[in-house]
Amino acid sequence: MTDSNAEQIEYWNGAAGERWAAFQPVLDRALAAISDAVLAFAAGRPGERVLDIGCGTGTTTYALAKAVGPSGSVTGVDISRPMLAVARARGVGVNFREADASTRLFHPTHDLLFSRFGVMFFADPLAAFANLHKALSPHGRLAFVCWRDVKENPWASAPIAAARPLLPPQEPVDPLAPGPYAFADDARLRRILSDAGYRDIRIDKLDTTMHMGEGVDEAAEQALRVGPLSRAAAGLDDATLDRIRTVVREALKPFATSAGISPAAACWLVGARA
Repeated sequence: MTDSNAEQIEYWNGAAGERWAAFQPVLDRALAAISDAVLAFAAGRPGERVLDIGCGTGTTTYALAKAVGPSGSVTGVDISRPMLAVARARGVGVNFREADASTRLFHPTHDLLFSRFGVMFFADPLAAFANLHKALSPHGRLAFVCWRDVKENPWASAPIAAARPLLPPQEPVDPLAPGPYAFADDARLRRILSDAGYRDIRIDKLDTTMHMGEGVDEAAEQALRVGPLSRAAAGLDDATLDRIRTVVREALKPFATSAGISPAAACWLVGARA
């Protein structure tokens, strides 16, 4: 295991994992449009054997289990114990494993490798995807969704831009480092998958929305709990956090719709074959 993998495991088993686990119903609602799109893109079929990589609290895992039916099987893999605890408590009929999918030994028995935002955190993405390739049956396929550039995702960029004067100095982010936007460069992503042994690679734009709440108060709280602002504002005093809420509420007002606060969400839908 690399140091970076160890850091990710520590991060998702600490306060971040607990926060995401507790926030599960809100995140399911926020990501509903994206979940529907990537599940339709993956097109799980009855009888298929599926591996859900970075399954989190199990939302997509249970949806995939419904798609493959009783003749199929779905296994959810994640490194976060807090999120897996929520996943296991939500239902039956699905296997969940606490494991690092980038290094776990797999056998070539899966028809579909699936992920909703679970593959961007690999310390060595080429090695990770090569390892996952070993999990595919000869005619198996890969389908996942990942974020495009943060600048195309105002649900993330607008709150932190508004709050920046109130935040501690931020270290420049390496765009190739493990993190939400590690695969923003589709040409790099295509090279990684090709070098890892995948063929018939398909990378399509998904332009949709992120539902952040019914109003700006709820949306500002969501921004402070998950996403770039939550990490940047961690540990700040209550007075500063209140000032941040004020400026973030103003920044999110332009994204008000009849359905609530719904900024744009820009993703890649990625498909490939073994």
